[in-house]
Amino acid sequence: MGTPEFAVAPLKALVEGGYNIVAVVTMPDKPAGRGHHVQYSAVKEYALSVGLPVLQPEKLKDETFVEELRSYNADLQIVVAFRMLPEVVWAMPRLGTFNLHASLLPQYRGAAPINWAVINGDKETGVTTFMLKHEIDTGNIILQERIPIGEDENVGSVHDRLMELGTELVLKTVDLIDESDTNGTPLPTTPQDEIAAEDLRPAPKIFKETCEIDTTKTVAEVHNFVRGLSPYPAAWCNLTIGGTTYENVKVFATQKGKGAISLQCADGEISLTELQLPGKKRMNAKDLLNGLQNAHR
Repeated sequence: MGTPEFAVAPLKALVEGGYNIVAVVTMPDKPAGRGHHVQYSAVKEYALSVGLPVLQPEKLKDETFVEELRSYNADLQIVVAFRMLPEVVWAMPRLGTFNLHASLLPQYRGAAPINWAVINGDKETGVTTFMLKHEIDTGNIILQERIPIGEDENVGSVHDRLMELGTELVLKTVDLIDESDTNGTPLPTTPQDEIAAEDLRPAPKIFKETCEIDTTKTVAEVHNFVRGLSPYPAAWCNLTIGGTTYENVKVFATQKGKGAISLQCADGEISLTELQLPGKKRMNAKDLLNGLQNAHR
């Protein structure tokens, strides 16, 4: 069960590893772009390419969907970047349902764990598999792996590394569950409340308003904020360049100190090194300034 690219890699690894995937559940198709052409989720595109049945329920409690899902008689369900499941769904398989979450649980429960770890300036993050239960992202932990976060690394790079790490962890978790089932022994898990964690930080969904740069923050905080939203959905601000104010300018990269285009923060200036004006392409600050000067000649 999954929707975005992050969920494709584990699915592909399971299929190519010879695991018996009986069906795939993903979000309904949605119109996208100016032409409102129907767009399939990344998971659906892959599933169709290898001939897997695809279920796309509008509502996860819908009786028709629940009965169709039950007809596949799956031993185990795997959730990667999907929706919150009702108990009738997650409790269905004989071996239960596990989830791959892109954080070191219990930290960063919620929809955007990778973004918030970078925004908060964390030095490491990771992936966790855990068994589903009622409260979101609180089930017993099965396995966990860690990676460092580079000082100037953006969320796109961290996402891609976690996708690889998560793929390996899903395979290890399936094998561990299979092994405990074969041996008739309980699956070794760790309750999250047994893990020492001070100040649990949430990972709420990110909206456009969330992405506005706050210049009352320090240079380090703004730098982390920008890289935690780059390349997607991208931090933004309103900028005045050469007497003209541009609204909703996307910012993809920054450096500490003054540059060709800078913002004044609480404790100094920060240079905006990669930007995108509305309706234009992404470019570095010097090229953007040159383009604006040439346009005004």
